[in-house]
Amino acid sequence: MKISTRGRYAVRVMLDLAVYNNGEYIKVKHIAERQGISEKYLEQIIAILNKAGYVKSIRGAQGGYRLAKSPSYYTVGMILRLTEGSLAPVACLEDDDVECERCDTCDTLVVWRELEQAINNVVDNVTIEDLLERQQERLGSQYVI
Repeated sequence: MKISTRGRYAVRVMLDLAVYNNGEYIKVKHIAERQGISEKYLEQIIAILNKAGYVKSIRGAQGGYRLAKSPSYYTVGMILRLTEGSLAPVACLEDDDVECERCDTCDTLVVWRELEQAINNVVDNVTIEDLLERQQERLGSQYVI
């Protein structure tokens, strides 16, 4: 499994919105500059986050985006599943509908299930707030909004 730029950038955008959360809406232009992401690509990612209700938007001169809920609400897993779809390492674990003809006799399936559980355990237990705290610890006194 490889996380695409869309998934990685979506997590970075959500963290950016948490870092710069002062109650005001943040312009795509400012997020794009800070994150080194093209505005056009960022707008596509923000549209996904907005449609899912992860961010709130407002139009106009004072418009922009902000988190719809607290940073503690959003897990990395939520964001990645929204942007990437399934995080299953193999197709036979993606959906209940996908049925492998070797499922009952596959000796490697246990490995893929354990890998999926490990992935889910990590991404479902790290919130945007956790990332925010890690960033603040890393930057220490350099942390400035």
